[in-house]
Amino acid sequence: MRAIIALIFIFAATSAMAAGSSAGMGGGGRPEPFLAIVQQYNQSGEPFHITGHCQSSCTIFLGIRNVCIEPGATLLFHAAHQPRTTGIMRGSYNSALSAYLDAHHALETGAFFTISGADMIGKFGYRRC
Repeated sequence: MRAIIALIFIFAATSAMAAGSSAGMGGGGRPEPFLAIVQQYNQSGEPFHITGHCQSSCTIFLGIRNVCIEPGATLLFHAAHQPRTTGIMRGSYNSALSAYLDAHHALETGAFFTISGADMIGKFGYRRC
């Protein structure tokens, strides 16, 4: 069963790397596939698009240097089940977004805290796709 789950993560990570977008990975999950994609895109310098629904570990993509966000996207933030994973997610955000999430205690509970793509662009300085 673990092998099947690992293959699903590898396929999802490969799909996102090939597509250059968060499509298909918006539901989050374990951080490792997301971190691999961030590393790949930061090494290549290629653009990466955050589109549609992006929750939980999907927000790790904000750590890609050449990331852009579609204004119609929706990003959902929360505390992960493990403090280490919450730290990984938080470390992927720019200082303005981190300060905002801290001020609203968004990374202290499992409840989703939603920010629109338009606000990510206008309020927190992320680039528009």
